[in-house]
Amino acid sequence: MTISADKVVSAYIAIRDARAALKANYEAEDTKLKEQQATLEQHLLEVCKSTGTDGGKTKHGTFTRGVQTRYWTSDWDSMRIFIREHDAFDLLEQRLHQTNTASFLKAHPDQVPPGLNVDSKYTITVRRAAATF
Repeated sequence: MTISADKVVSAYIAIRDARAALKANYEAEDTKLKEQQATLEQHLLEVCKSTGTDGGKTKHGTFTRGVQTRYWTSDWDSMRIFIREHDAFDLLEQRLHQTNTASFLKAHPDQVPPGLNVDSKYTITVRRAAATF
């Protein structure tokens, strides 16, 4: 039995719409819960501050105050120079920028970096038909 492409596309769009609705509902509810957690975290930070401790124990569990530090640069040109001068390439994460790598390979097909792996596969894109009025 062969199913027509029209029926497959229709079912595909219906499933995509249902997933989008589920995701939107989930994200809205999750945002509310995250806001509630953030409020409770602020209260626990105040408890740590007022008691001069880095945490505590309750009958329902423990809480610990820690420090989270993030680093970034607002001057990538200077950062690249600094990294080269100090041989500090471990300051960078090890991943390739997909679009830039594809552009480089297209412009330089004879200069493939050693160890480069490539995985290509066919994909399908489904678009909804334009509404007719």
